Amino acid sequence: MTRLMPGLLICLSMNGLTAQAQDRTASDSTGLPGDNFSLQGALELFKKAGSPEEFEKLLNTEGEKVNNLDLNDDGNIDYIRVINKKENDVQVFVLQALISDKESQDIAVIELEKTGKDNAVIQITGDEDIYGEETIIEPSGDDNAYNQYSSSLASGPNMEYDAYAQNTAIIVNVWAWPCVRFVYGPAYRVYVSPWGWAARPTWWRPWRPLSWAVYRPIRYRYRPHYVVVHTHRVAYARTMYRPMRVTSVTVHTRHQASVTRYRTTRTVTTARGRQYQATRKTTTVQGPRGNKVSHSKTTVRKRKR
Repeated sequence: MTRLMPGLLICLSMNGLTAQAQDRTASDSTGLPGDNFSLQGALELFKKAGSPEEFEKLLNTEGEKVNNLDLNDDGNIDYIRVINKKENDVQVFVLQALISDKESQDIAVIELEKTGKDNAVIQITGDEDIYGEETIIEPSGDDNAYNQYSSSLASGPNMEYDAYAQNTAIIVNVWAWPCVRFVYGPAYRVYVSPWGWAARPTWWRPWRPLSWAVYRPIRYRYRPHYVVVHTHRVAYARTMYRPMRVTSVTVHTRHQASVTRYRTTRTVTTARGRQYQATRKTTTVQGPRGNKVSHSKTTVRKRKR
């Protein structure tokens, strides 16, 4: 029995470490569908693509590891199609998941505007039914592009971005991106995906979604060059997109409880320094007249070294 004790202790220690790692991984998940689609990764693919059609193909390529969504719970990754709309110098690209032969669900919208002869700005906004609330991502200032300075918050509403709030964000000029130049070319025609539930491209093969523990580190590899902000830089894009927005009853019903729970109570890291970390917890409750009342509490703790 004595000889077995060291081995037993080692096994128990290993199990404890595994459980702690699993707890940390689980706590990093919002429990929402958006955990399984990287907004940063989608922007990275848009930057990489030469056209909206190529962008759609990259989104639906298993090796890119941007899309891990299975919203209809059929055991396979959902196909994401791209729908473009343009008015003057403003363009939107809707990323829409095919749920069934009768339903689709918007995942995110890329908002793009040409602001000068050789200037353009871009953001991607995650749908509130997928991410719990509107989540806006844009390129950060460490990208290889021409930069302008603007006053805006660069902190995020959830696990998408964990850096401290800054008073100055950088607007990245994305005119050098091949897809941006392509869609503002004189010969460009607005792209609307020809694919649907009953008509899929011959090159596409669905794959099985990854677990959160496996997908999490893959998803996070896209984060360093993108930040969460709270301001729409392309204001008119929202007006263009609003009448186009498509939601799925199936998706809403399946995830309503988790989305409501996330909106009711969520914790946001608002600031980090060398020694201290400030965290704001917001709780939303139903008021006496049916209105929503929010209460926020900020806690400052000394960081662990």
